[in-house]
Amino acid sequence: MPREKPIRFGFLLLPGFPMSCLTSAIEPLRVANEIAERKVFDWCLVSEDGGAVRSSARVGFDADHALPDTVGLDYLFVLSAPDSAFASRSASQGRLRHLARHGSVLGAISGGVFPLARAGLLNDHRVSVHWCYRAAFVAEFPAIESSDEVIVVDRARQTASGSAAAFDLMLHLIGDRLGPDVSTEVACWFQHPIIRSTGVQQRVPTLYADSTIDCVPEPVRRAIALLNDHIEDTISIAEVAERMNMSQRQLERRFKSATGQSPSVYYRTLRMKAARQLVRFSTRPITDIAVEVGCTNASQLSKNYRSVFGLSPFEDRRNNVAFRDTGPTNGQTASAFTRPAFSLRQ
Repeated sequence: MPREKPIRFGFLLLPGFPMSCLTSAIEPLRVANEIAERKVFDWCLVSEDGGAVRSSARVGFDADHALPDTVGLDYLFVLSAPDSAFASRSASQGRLRHLARHGSVLGAISGGVFPLARAGLLNDHRVSVHWCYRAAFVAEFPAIESSDEVIVVDRARQTASGSAAAFDLMLHLIGDRLGPDVSTEVACWFQHPIIRSTGVQQRVPTLYADSTIDCVPEPVRRAIALLNDHIEDTISIAEVAERMNMSQRQLERRFKSATGQSPSVYYRTLRMKAARQLVRFSTRPITDIAVEVGCTNASQLSKNYRSVFGLSPFEDRRNNVAFRDTGPTNGQTASAFTRPAFSLRQ
């Protein structure tokens, strides 16, 4: 009897991709093969031109294939920073569309949703977007339905919010092929505490507090959700309290007890967190960003931004670009930083 054909995965790496997301996706597939004692899953690394790609941790990875030469994949997952871009945008986006038309399931992990969305391949699909990129994603792609769920599977598109979510997604794909006993054994192999499914919400930190959103009392969590829903259009704390069926004083007392901040300070900081995503992960003018986070002008944004982060939006954008372009020790540019790449293969 002929042996089953392995399921083929490709991981398309763009400069600045998060290394942990790659290893979290590949390692469970490797272990599943060991447990099954056969090659059930096969994988390769893909880059736009077939050359090495440097991760956000400044570790380089050799590619197995160039994107134009990639064929026969069952799944192709894009891994990138939010502001990563194709060198040959038209050709590379066209190749992704070609793979989708010919049966490849396309997916993205963490910031990989951005280049996939820019290629028009997430239109009319729900996608998982990491909470730290949410404001930037919504601003750039307002028509795409973004979700706070750790994993979203929507027809032939599969997205995961981060490295742990990528691990969970692979466990589900392993379970689909080899059954729940094997996926559970893989999870236990890595001491992964629980296999999260679709529908599970991301854990989001409360601002400057030793807790996450799911740890705060329900009324405070609902108030935070209301504030999150009114980043651009202002909602007063009195209106939030009214919707919560409590007095403003009662809301402020409970809110500060749970988060360490008053609702008004929390709201301003929340808006500045959203502004920082747009400052760092978009090229939008600062004046436009001010409007998108409910400020009357760039001057007000700069004042509030400095009070939270200690520098202006202009300084933060300049520093962020310099940090991405400069090596960690000697000021060389990324292209001149010569640590050799290594190959991650089977």
